[in-house]
Amino acid sequence: MRTEAEMYRLFEEIAEADDRILAVYMNGSRTNPNAPKDIFQDYDIVYVVADTLPFIEDKSWFRKFGEVFYMQYPDEFPGCQADRENSYGWLMQFTDGNRVDLHVESLVHAKEHILDDKLCKILYDKGNILPEIPEATDSDRHVKKPAEAEFQACSNEFWWCSNNLAKGLWRGEMPYVQDMANGVVRKQLEKMLTWKVGIDTDFSVSVGKSAKYLSRWLCPEEYQAYLDTYFGGDTKEAWNAVFVMCDLMERTTAYVAEKLSYTYNREECAAARSFLAHVRHLPADAAEIY
Repeated sequence: MRTEAEMYRLFEEIAEADDRILAVYMNGSRTNPNAPKDIFQDYDIVYVVADTLPFIEDKSWFRKFGEVFYMQYPDEFPGCQADRENSYGWLMQFTDGNRVDLHVESLVHAKEHILDDKLCKILYDKGNILPEIPEATDSDRHVKKPAEAEFQACSNEFWWCSNNLAKGLWRGEMPYVQDMANGVVRKQLEKMLTWKVGIDTDFSVSVGKSAKYLSRWLCPEEYQAYLDTYFGGDTKEAWNAVFVMCDLMERTTAYVAEKLSYTYNREECAAARSFLAHVRHLPADAAEIY
């Protein structure tokens, strides 16, 4: 597997050898001082070029980066409204294990947007054409303090949609239950846990994409409870996980409400939990709920 130093040298050499390339910059986890370093980190590389179209039309130029194992052309997807004259990308997995998410970008587009992402580092600039940028930081991704209305909406969405988990489990519709749990209900718990982390760190950290760094700031028991909210295709396992989710949401919501001096609707929580418990023991042939 090519080393990080070898990859950086390759990116610069490709730029130096091609007059059409004006500059190279990088963003993503490799520029984030708080992101853990490992072998799966990809290289998010942007080449600022005089004209993007020749690079797009040449179906072989990206092979300069190595032997491609498999790849994706996201800007070629049906319905994609790509602005090819300003930006275009290739996602490439190489046979040596490295991955490069490669983009070409017009100079105009780069000057307008390079400062949009604070996780940005200039690797090469032939003519000093890019603006000076500050040291890379993930501050834009730090947990933000929620407004009370946002807090209330999160709590309400969790408890209201727990109703859907109940009816889905009673009906035996596990695909629906999984979709609702993973895409809606647990996402509200994730938000609430993220706000707890924000409170405990004075809103000075990022929990990462999909809250993947939660384990850094939750206590082991709390994080294990969060992991225990995930379940497979067994209905009994799913019911147990749902109530673990409810317990964790209830405790976390109370904590966040107290620390931020927000109102916590305990009556809503109690009503939703009562409904869940009732439906859990409802006979499969029940003619009515109550």
